[in-house]
Amino acid sequence: MEFRFTNREQFMEKLENILESGMSPDNMKIVMPNPDHEIEHLVEHYKSPSKLKYFTLVGGLTGCLTGYAFTAWTAIDWQLVTGGKPFFSWPAYTVIAFELTILFGALASFAGLLILGKLPRFSKMLNPENYANEYVIIIEDED
Repeated sequence: MEFRFTNREQFMEKLENILESGMSPDNMKIVMPNPDHEIEHLVEHYKSPSKLKYFTLVGGLTGCLTGYAFTAWTAIDWQLVTGGKPFFSWPAYTVIAFELTILFGALASFAGLLILGKLPRFSKMLNPENYANEYVIIIEDED
């Protein structure tokens, strides 16, 4: 279903009615001739929270565990006994664990951005739609 408006006020009224009726912003596409912060804030109010934070959390925890596991495995495999120093020096391993936490968290966030944003969308690149100066609400089927 598609609604087209040339008047911004009519568009805002229809958009508010659709959102108040319970339609999720995730099931619709909104096309505007220029960026409008009032419309963005209206849609953001009805939008569910992002799941990107879970990608970052899992990536960060994986990186931290990998950092400690890798350094512990290295210490066990190549044991260097010097001056009675213990094999597992956890304070020294924390630097590697911290760096891998940041790296894996950033890579997981980027992967989550691509997955949740459904990027890249090659079909939209091949079939561009031009609505000129119209405000458009496209409601996608929930099937």
